[in-house]
Amino acid sequence: METSGWLLFILFVQLIHGIGTWKLYTKAGRKAWEAFIPVYNGIVLMQIINRPKWWVFLLFIPVINLFLFPIIWIETLRTFGKKSTVDMVLGVATMGFYIAYVAYTQDTIYHANRDLKAPNKTMDTLGSISFAVVVATLVHTYFIQPYTIPTSSLEKSLLVGDFLFVSKFHYGARTPITPIAAPMVHDTLPLIKVKSYLEKPALPYFRFPALQKIERNDIVVFNWPADTLFHMYKAADKRYDKPIDKKTNYVKRCTAIAGDTIEIKNGIIFINGKESVLPERAKPQYFYLVKTKEAPIDNIKDYYQITEGYPLFEIKNEIWDTPGLKNELIDRYNFEEIKKDSLTTVVTGQIDQEIYNKLGMMISQNYFYGNLTFEKFNQLKSDSRIASVTRQISTITEDGIFPDKQDGKPSNYNNWNRDNMGPIYIPEAGKTVEINKETLPFYKKVIGEYEKNDLKINGDEIRINGNVATSYTFKQNYYWMMGDNRHNSLDSRYWGFVPADHVVGKPIFIWMSIDGINDGIKNWSIRWDRLFTTVSGKGQPQSYFQYFLIALAVYFGFDYFRKKKKKKEDA
Repeated sequence: METSGWLLFILFVQLIHGIGTWKLYTKAGRKAWEAFIPVYNGIVLMQIINRPKWWVFLLFIPVINLFLFPIIWIETLRTFGKKSTVDMVLGVATMGFYIAYVAYTQDTIYHANRDLKAPNKTMDTLGSISFAVVVATLVHTYFIQPYTIPTSSLEKSLLVGDFLFVSKFHYGARTPITPIAAPMVHDTLPLIKVKSYLEKPALPYFRFPALQKIERNDIVVFNWPADTLFHMYKAADKRYDKPIDKKTNYVKRCTAIAGDTIEIKNGIIFINGKESVLPERAKPQYFYLVKTKEAPIDNIKDYYQITEGYPLFEIKNEIWDTPGLKNELIDRYNFEEIKKDSLTTVVTGQIDQEIYNKLGMMISQNYFYGNLTFEKFNQLKSDSRIASVTRQISTITEDGIFPDKQDGKPSNYNNWNRDNMGPIYIPEAGKTVEINKETLPFYKKVIGEYEKNDLKINGDEIRINGNVATSYTFKQNYYWMMGDNRHNSLDSRYWGFVPADHVVGKPIFIWMSIDGINDGIKNWSIRWDRLFTTVSGKGQPQSYFQYFLIALAVYFGFDYFRKKKKKKEDA
């Protein structure tokens, strides 16, 4: 629904409100016309039911208003003497239309000075819960949202099991696009695992002014533009195009901002021709081929805390070099030759138990792939038990690298891979680029999907909104998001730009961190050194947990002595 459509809808609702309630306004000593004036009628109604005028502001906040409207309906009925449980149930069940029925069919009395306390303990409890939900939803939607790191794409910068507080206001809080939705959940209701929202009606995109702009190397939470999850608990059989605010939440590092040109050479990022310098606390990782001398591989992994990696396999040369078999294994199972000696060849690929047994393969006792930071790489290199450590750099064309579509076929556009790609220009609002058959693949999704133009291609002819186009001017900013775990991260290298309207917020600190979060509660262990640790900033991460404990002790101490003093005074 467009903005004009929403304005007409709001005016229609105001008209219905006026028709349904004007008689109650007059009984309360107000003028009938006051029931029809948008916003003003809400202020008057708050005066009639003896509730704070600022509640009117909450009525215009999506999701929050879903909880406040029923409260106001009940309060209105109680103000005019309808206090029974049946009255309140009818008021909510009919979405307030029961109030109009009462106004036109019953001789009600206005109770200006009615008791505002709940008539019973149950109603008091429900009122307290409703208010708590309203406050929590307001904070969650517009200020601070909790978020859990689900994958290792930022390992070792952020760890799986880190619980973050994500600021909505740093980059400007975004109003919900799906106003009819369950509070404080994302796209799925827990336990019952069904959709938590209605796709229609949908509000137009709006973002409040930001405190700061997204800068290079900021860690950002955003809605995954290429959403392929049915919901948070179920993988998809196809792509699902959900509303922007209900797309799957992702967290990555913003490596390039709008207006930048990014290029990746041998895994190193270059921005506008200069090598990108990461902050000190960033821990980029790459896969390295590690060859041991005699030490068991598992011992090496445990000693250096190599949490990610996978084994390599050996196959006899007489089998590997069988005519036709080698090409079949490469084409069908993505086998890749790593090392070869006089007897065996070390390989990797899609190796299942059947292939493993059929080819008489063995797990290599001397080679493995390990995910290492530069620090770990230097440590391993100087270890006498290690024969060699070599960073793996992709050299062959990789299927599905942006702007290619992953389809099992070589790219139609370039010979890029995860370690070598670009240069790519990051769209900036108001900037114009040339559009032709060479540039269109990069900006096709931007033009047609993100900025909702009618894009048609007929041979070399490109039409945008019915007009032949040789250039295009972008409507919003875009960003390039990548994981620090460079060889184990699904990011912009595969699905391209992240639109500004997909940005959720900025992680500000880790409030909890649990090692083994995915291994069952019995295997959980708290990472005490990460509690209350800031996500951004200079230098190495520092925990402020001890200061939190001190502040907590001071508070409880103060509260204890305050109560003790009051008790003496009362005695």
